[in-house]
Amino acid sequence: MVLGFSESALPCRRRRWARRTAAVAVAALGLGALAPAASAEDSKPKAPAALYGAGDPTYDGVWRQSLALLAQHGAGAEPASKAVTFLADQQCDDGYFTSYRPHPDESCDPKETPGDTNATSLAVQALAAVGGQRAGVDRAVEWLRSEQNDDGGWGYEAGSPTDANSTALVVGALRAAGAKPASVRKGDEAPQDALASLQLGCDAPQKERGAFAYQPEKKGALTPNTAATTAAVLGAYGKGMLVEPTAEGAEPEALDCAEGGGHTAQQRAEAGAAWLVAELQRNGGYLKSSLPGQDDQPDYTGTADAALALAAGGHGEAAQQPLGWLRKNLKEWKKSTTDPAAIGTALLASRSAGGDPAKLGTATLDRLNATGPAPSPAAEDEEDDGNSTVWTWSLVLVGLAVGGAIGLVLSTRRKK
Repeated sequence: MVLGFSESALPCRRRRWARRTAAVAVAALGLGALAPAASAEDSKPKAPAALYGAGDPTYDGVWRQSLALLAQHGAGAEPASKAVTFLADQQCDDGYFTSYRPHPDESCDPKETPGDTNATSLAVQALAAVGGQRAGVDRAVEWLRSEQNDDGGWGYEAGSPTDANSTALVVGALRAAGAKPASVRKGDEAPQDALASLQLGCDAPQKERGAFAYQPEKKGALTPNTAATTAAVLGAYGKGMLVEPTAEGAEPEALDCAEGGGHTAQQRAEAGAAWLVAELQRNGGYLKSSLPGQDDQPDYTGTADAALALAAGGHGEAAQQPLGWLRKNLKEWKKSTTDPAAIGTALLASRSAGGDPAKLGTATLDRLNATGPAPSPAAEDEEDDGNSTVWTWSLVLVGLAVGGAIGLVLSTRRKK
């Protein structure tokens, strides 16, 4: 995102969190030097009943809950009230969310658990979608505004340098909350300006033009990153995870370097989308992992993210390639059976490209519902209350080819 959101954006962040909280975790678990040995399973926090997924929620509790609620809502299901309440209760008094709060009744300490812009942004999108959480959404957006960097972007936590994934996620949150991302500025700089500064332009080799870097490397060099590009394209289009469904549309246009001068935000978004299409075609329909040592491995979440990003730009036909690949290879994606973040990403991608929002070659929504509280059946005649939308898909896109799958940059992406 999304936009995320992919697997390749997470590991370094998890290591940073682990180092910062190691002493606190050891003390909390009673694992001092003289304490009896404990098994890995005994030391892992248990997932609450209202949380989707049975795995350790320390690094992705808010993230996977938000994706689950977004996917259910997008498929026309009404999320269980206790699941929504669980997510809302994860919010700190200052308005931000952390990766996970095991004791939401206790106050947040910014020094121990600094605000997480990624978790906050996705939670905003989920809570805005399900409705009834306006106060919490507004407080979260106010906090995000307060943490905007001088270049117009955001890092993954308060005060950290701007990165493409986090900035794109915040754009999605602003959009979901009803704000215009282009009007949210720090001085003269807007989020789109921050994203533009991370995009490889006409001075880069032709095959790299349009791609986005996660962050500048030493001496300011930019290196194409698939996870950053899928997220940044979604953000450059000014969209969040709930993309209006589209099954058609022309191919995105590559960056035009024939004439001098700058490029508009729309042109930059198109250039990023064109780079993704080229990468997908080069690999036979999927994106490769950006993780060191795994560059020959498929990035399933990143491939789903690419479908969502392309659909966000109105390129639903182009999104069919990654969705088709995911559909054929779903059995190889182990996370697509029990991981709510992965399943939710797949459903959101399928929805965005005009496919069945409850399926991706199988009854994927059923898999998601099995990982947590079952949603209430959506009322077919329910009216839109201004905060949520119930999609009657059988009437909307009958006869369209089934689409396929997506997921910030840092979410399932970050939380390994």
